[in-house]
Amino acid sequence: MPHVMELFGKTRVVVKDGEVVEVGEPVAEWCPVFSKVAGVSKLTAEEAKKNMEYRIREIGMFTPQRRFDHGVFVNFGASEIMMTALRCGLIDCTVTVCDGAGTVVTDNPVLVQGMGALMSGLVETEPIPEVISKIEAMGGVVIDKETASIDQISGLMKACELGYRDIVVSVVSPIDAGKLRDIEKEHGINLVLIGAHLTGIKENEAAGIMGLLDIVTGCASRTVRDVVKPLVQAGTSVPMFALTQKGKELLLERAKEIEAQLLVNTTKLPVLPEHKQPKPLG
Repeated sequence: MPHVMELFGKTRVVVKDGEVVEVGEPVAEWCPVFSKVAGVSKLTAEEAKKNMEYRIREIGMFTPQRRFDHGVFVNFGASEIMMTALRCGLIDCTVTVCDGAGTVVTDNPVLVQGMGALMSGLVETEPIPEVISKIEAMGGVVIDKETASIDQISGLMKACELGYRDIVVSVVSPIDAGKLRDIEKEHGINLVLIGAHLTGIKENEAAGIMGLLDIVTGCASRTVRDVVKPLVQAGTSVPMFALTQKGKELLLERAKEIEAQLLVNTTKLPVLPEHKQPKPLG
């Protein structure tokens, strides 16, 4: 089974044996994040291929040489928020995904950032023994070492079994979000859900998942921007929205660690300057 990730405007990219073997077409044409960090003026299949090859070179993504020492990529990324929350004790565990391993439970802030810094929408992956060993050496628990499945439900169950109580789970599916909330009630834990990779989500799905999430990224989704009712917004181009008090606390805690100047102001949200939004919004 090859590795499949959606990145760069939700372009489907397939990697096998450390090489990009298939590239689809991007959903979006322009992304302010990649315009800023990579100087890319138009998202294309060729640029997506180049970006995936950069990730393979930079951190060994989808290879046995995978590294987990990448620092902060964006100020308010999902992994950065989780890293800070773990470091300051707001949470005690995360359930996220990693190439070569699938779903991973960890309480190590360095590992959660290392796995997530350059991670986009991981669709499927296959086990890479060297990657799994490195994750375990850094205090991570791989849920399915045989097939590297992406299974956030099993991940949360494992976190509960290990005795964790304040847990953040990254989630892309409205159905999974509902099941995760059911587990929260059954086990009496404190769960924070971060919704990611929602470009292309339908309006009825977005409305359903918003009531279940604590934090959501805007991605390149027009639907998310239309239905979101945030308490706090971080960023204006690919914004991160806190939807609950728990989400607000995590976002503001992350803000404390950012060295750049910050503007804190009260205003009606969301704030979405048209010239800064990904184009076209899906």
